[in-house]
Amino acid sequence: MIREKKKTNWVLTIVLILGTVTVFFPLYMAIIIAFKKPSEMTNDVAGALAFPEEWSLDNFRQAMEVTNFWHSLGNSLLITLTTIGLAVLIHSIAGYVIGRGMAKRKSFRFIYLYIVSGMFVPFSILMMPLVKQTAQMGLGNRAGVILLYLVFYMPMNVMLYTGYMKNIPIALEEASNMDGASTWKTYWRIVFPMMKPMHATVAILTALGTWNDVMTPLVILSGTGHNTLPLAQLHFQTQFGTNYNLAFASYILALIPILIFYIICQKQILNGVANGAVKG
Repeated sequence: MIREKKKTNWVLTIVLILGTVTVFFPLYMAIIIAFKKPSEMTNDVAGALAFPEEWSLDNFRQAMEVTNFWHSLGNSLLITLTTIGLAVLIHSIAGYVIGRGMAKRKSFRFIYLYIVSGMFVPFSILMMPLVKQTAQMGLGNRAGVILLYLVFYMPMNVMLYTGYMKNIPIALEEASNMDGASTWKTYWRIVFPMMKPMHATVAILTALGTWNDVMTPLVILSGTGHNTLPLAQLHFQTQFGTNYNLAFASYILALIPILIFYIICQKQILNGVANGAVKG
C-alpha cells in the first residue's frame, strides 16, 4: 500500500513538472524574444534560448506605435468590460429563470437544451450571414460586436448559471416571498449575491474569449478604424513574414490587463466551476 502511494506521488510529481514546463517555456520564449533585437534572432537552439545581449524596451515602444496601443487598448477594454457586465446581468437572470422553471415545467427543459445547443454551432457557419445582417441593421460597430458576444457566450454562461442554481436552497426564496418580497426583489437581494463565485467564473471566461478574439472584430469592425488589440496585432504579419520581436512585445502588453483581471477573480473561479458544472 505504501509503495503504491509513493509510486502515485512520483507520477503526480512528474506530471506537475511537465505541466509547469509546458506552461512556462512558451512564456519564457515570448519574453526573451520581446526583448531581443532582430539581429539576435538565430536559427540554432542555443541562440534562440539565450538571453538578450541588452535588455531594452525599444520593441515595446515600437509595438505601441504600430498598433496605436492606447486607442486599441481602449476599444478592447470597452468591448470586454461592457460584455462582461451585460453577460453577468442578462445570463444570470436567464439561468435563474430556467433553473427554477425546469423543476415546474418541462418546457423550460426544452428552452435550456435549445440555448445550450448553441455551443455546438461553429462561428465559420455564421460569419458571412452575420456580416450581412449587422451591416443591414447598422450594427457594424462596437455595439454590434458586444451584442454578438452576448449571444455567442449565452449558451455556456446559461449552462453554468443553471447548474449553479442547484446549490442555492429554494427555501431562502420561499421565506423571502412569505415576507412579502416580490420575485424580482428576492432575486436581487438573495439569489444574485449568492451567485458571486459563478459571476467571477463567467466574468473571466467571457473576458478571455472577448479579449483574445480576432475573427468577430475582423469581420465586423474591419474598416471602421476601431481596432481591438488582437486586430491591431495583425499588422505584424505580412505576406513577406512576421516581425516576431515586435509581435511578442505586443502580445505581452496585451497579456498584462487580462492577467491582472484573472488574479483578482481567481479565488472564486474554482468554486464557481465546481458548483456550476452540475448536470442541468
